[in-house]
Amino acid sequence: MKYPESESSTLEFKESIPKNNQILKTIIGFCNQNGGKLIIGIENDGTIKGLEKEEIEKALEYLDKSIYQDTNPNIIPLVYAQTIGNKTVLIVEVSAGMNKPYHIRSEPIDKGTYIRLGRSTALATPDMIKELSWASRGQAFDTLPMHLAKIDDLDEDKIKNFFLKRKNKQEIPESYNKALASYHIITDEHGHRYPTVAGILLFGKEPQRFFPDSFMICSRFAGLEGRQALATLDCTGTLLEQYEEAYSFVLSKLNRSFTITGKVRQEKLEIPEEAIREALINALIHRNYNINSTTKIAIFDNRVVILSPGGFPGPLSEKNLRSGLTYTRNFAIAKVFRELGFSERLGTGLLKIFSSYEEYGLKEPRIIEGENYVKYILPRVREQEPTRAIISEEEKSIRNLFEVASELSMADIIATLQIPRSTAGRRINLLIKKGILRKTGVGSSTRYSLA
Repeated sequence: MKYPESESSTLEFKESIPKNNQILKTIIGFCNQNGGKLIIGIENDGTIKGLEKEEIEKALEYLDKSIYQDTNPNIIPLVYAQTIGNKTVLIVEVSAGMNKPYHIRSEPIDKGTYIRLGRSTALATPDMIKELSWASRGQAFDTLPMHLAKIDDLDEDKIKNFFLKRKNKQEIPESYNKALASYHIITDEHGHRYPTVAGILLFGKEPQRFFPDSFMICSRFAGLEGRQALATLDCTGTLLEQYEEAYSFVLSKLNRSFTITGKVRQEKLEIPEEAIREALINALIHRNYNINSTTKIAIFDNRVVILSPGGFPGPLSEKNLRSGLTYTRNFAIAKVFRELGFSERLGTGLLKIFSSYEEYGLKEPRIIEGENYVKYILPRVREQEPTRAIISEEEKSIRNLFEVASELSMADIIATLQIPRSTAGRRINLLIKKGILRKTGVGSSTRYSLA
């Protein structure tokens, strides 16, 4: 029997009770993110193995107290046993913490703070720890003052142009400085006035002087891999300027089809412009600007990939992207984009990406969370199966890996899907028989690719 859910950022399986700090790290990771559940007695592929009664009774005696004593701030978990079929598992459940960052008490905060990145638990970087601390105080990084910047570093013409283009009120406010403060473009601290992070990124004269990595790299590659760049563009300046440049670059590298109705020629982009627009805006609005990394856009023959630094904000995960859930990492930046008519809210923007692809009849886009980044994968080609063979959901999970890679080894597939070698081998062989995958090489050099 298998557990009905798969591992995720809020659910992890362990086959047996770990002997080290792994439980502690996982629970801390859950508390520092969106809460979660650790189930002990389940294999990686979801098979319910169960635990011995003596193991469970012993764990129930000490586990909750141990977690409470070994964490700072203290975490109070819910520890209980559950029988599924004729097997009994141990469950450790926690909610999202209110006093982040949580860490192992015996370790310094920079060595003992953990977060969840997709289905894995990872040591938090100093940048992540700062963001956790701000979040627990209800602060956003983009509203913080830039102590090394001056008010003169803001471009007044760009600010006034924004006020004149707002959807709701197209005029320059009489209380100019008050309006700047209300939009978190400037802030007062200890009797001094400073631009904010959002102020510099949105309206700065030279944003990259203060945030050297806050720009977008756009590239068009030959084929399916990033080995030969046919064209590259660095989109710098303010976030609004970067968006315009990047949007134009992507559209210029995609194909268009033409139809003539009467005397009117109509053209249609190969993928929905709406999806490109929403993905770019989300990548700009919701990236983590405290991370020293650029936003990257790569156009391949079969897909457009947008890589945005930072994981999903707040409670968002790969499992609830279609729920319309709204959470904003950068309040001030999002507000300016919204009032200019570029965006609504995060949940609706993501829904537009999926719905626009459905209307086009294209293969579904993917939005995945990696190690401190979010990747948007927008397919360029229509869904074309090599055969009419029916494949299972498990087989699809392997086939879908080839959307982002031209070839993979058995080890690549096992590591990505976290399934046993025997299971991977069986599914791969079925896909080869159905004409969907091909096998090349022998032994350790064996590789698989789409047929």
